[in-house]
Amino acid sequence: MLPMADVNLLSISSGENNRGGEENRYECLSRAFPDRVQKDAVLARYTASRIGGPADVLIEVQSSEEIEALVSLCWRNNIPVFILGGGSNVLVSDRGFRGVVVLNRARRIEFDETPGAAGVWAESGANFGLISRQAGLRGLSGLEWAVGIPGTLGGAVVGNAGAHGADMSGNLVLAEILHLPGQDVERVEWPVEKLGYAYRSSLLKQQPGKFVVLAAALRLESSTVEEVQAKMEMFNQRRQRTQPPGATMGSMFKNPEGNHAGRLIDAAGLKGTCIGDAEISTRHGNFFINRGAATAADFSALIELAQREVFEKFGIQLELEVERIGDWQAE
Repeated sequence: MLPMADVNLLSISSGENNRGGEENRYECLSRAFPDRVQKDAVLARYTASRIGGPADVLIEVQSSEEIEALVSLCWRNNIPVFILGGGSNVLVSDRGFRGVVVLNRARRIEFDETPGAAGVWAESGANFGLISRQAGLRGLSGLEWAVGIPGTLGGAVVGNAGAHGADMSGNLVLAEILHLPGQDVERVEWPVEKLGYAYRSSLLKQQPGKFVVLAAALRLESSTVEEVQAKMEMFNQRRQRTQPPGATMGSMFKNPEGNHAGRLIDAAGLKGTCIGDAEISTRHGNFFINRGAATAADFSALIELAQREVFEKFGIQLELEVERIGDWQAE
């Protein structure tokens, strides 16, 4: 087993979600992280879809220890906090986020190439696709399916990310988690069995605000560089054939049981449909694209259109895979 240190996640803290107005609300952050507090930072710069209004405060962190310190400080001061990694799988409101956004740049990765006990430990801000590619260069198998995933390890742990018939639940050994069970913050190690994994879901995702992933250890298997790279190339080619390029946040909806969201959206005649500068991809119906100047409101209207049309035609309610983040009251 690899040594555990920390894990990240897409997770919102507890605390009321209202703009405090008083400047001293964030004074404790300025003292703890001097010269790193960015006020009214526009989040569109940090999301894959290039969408998102301002956060009251944005702070970039470089290690899981800094994540733990910052999130603990926010929780203890009742300040809403959100961990932003690669910026995929999230739709941030045009009005932004009333609280603190933690830009996760905790990216340390450690491989164990011991035959029969191969694995990787990484901090939650590490790019998941990069971890997969680095494993391939070492001839370590098990993460080929993740080669094209754009998000971070933390987000993958929380959302049980998956592709090509595999998912995180099949690789995860342990996750190191910051937990808010009551009034006290705790740092705990959870085995995969405790995360309550289901299709694109977990206990962590079902209880936003109580957990932050700091790091994770994943199981791998010894193979050869040639075999692993060949499988990765096959998956990459499939992804390039079926998924559109451009500013997209990934799969918009979960696949309904026994069906595919993209197929249903296509059958409803919605491919290529636009609202503002938001477009349902002509290549894959479950990908929505920012054609340049789309707003979160445009995307939200397109989501509601797709859900309504698919339900009216097929009686199936599409469930979002993407998470809405921020202040949506006026959207």
